[in-house]
Amino acid sequence: MTETPADAQLARWQRFRDNRNAALAEEHGWLTLTSFQWLTPEPSAVELVPGLWHTDESTGVEAAVLTARADEGLVFDEEGIPVDGTFSAHLSEDESLNWVRYGTIVVELAVRGGRYAIRTRDSAAPARTGFRGVPVFPYAPEWVIEARWEPYPAPREVPISTANPLVDGVHVSAGEVVFSRHGHEYRLQAEQGRLKDLTITFHDETNGRTTDDWRKVTTAAPRPDGTVIVDFNRAINYPSAFTPYGTCPMPVRGNSLDLAVEAGEKMADEA
Repeated sequence: MTETPADAQLARWQRFRDNRNAALAEEHGWLTLTSFQWLTPEPSAVELVPGLWHTDESTGVEAAVLTARADEGLVFDEEGIPVDGTFSAHLSEDESLNWVRYGTIVVELAVRGGRYAIRTRDSAAPARTGFRGVPVFPYAPEWVIEARWEPYPAPREVPISTANPLVDGVHVSAGEVVFSRHGHEYRLQAEQGRLKDLTITFHDETNGRTTDDWRKVTTAAPRPDGTVIVDFNRAINYPSAFTPYGTCPMPVRGNSLDLAVEAGEKMADEA
């Protein structure tokens, strides 16, 4: 039997879903987060892993500092060498580092909102071991939309909130994706990646009912004529939909659709 274009489109979407679920189920992926803890200037114990953790500015550049004994069981993530003594690491804003391991736990060091924090990622976390895939709406061809890309003369930094009320964020808006639906024009600000792909973070009328509070969708690079395909069947949840320990960006003001986008991922616990 000859495969139709519709069959091919559905098959590509199913491969996308399979890859998405596999990525979420990785050994220390987003389903494994079990804590988010800020570091302070005072050496202190933290939850779930040994050692004393703090920040230090004595060299003029703030760094994270860890002190532990070899018999406590911490090892450096890449080398597997026991942590025995005092060690420091410096990161820039929004950077992360899987620094050390403790049994099934990897400790991620991160800088968010100008502050150092650690997140523990446990491969034995129930959210991962019980994961059977993200619920999704059935594939809907009508939610594959041709839009127009209108880039700004220069990117604009727009302050935004995040899933963590203590962390502010910035959306680097490169332009607007414009499309019509039911005779109404919609404009959504998008960030642009290194390969010219566009990521749109948006609200819609399914939020809080069948979908998480917001989602995102990423497109391929716009065509030479400025058109771009937005496939809302590929709308996905941010990590904060699966864990309370995410610092995921919220949509910019105005990126709200008065439409029920019944395509893409549902709430993580939606049956």
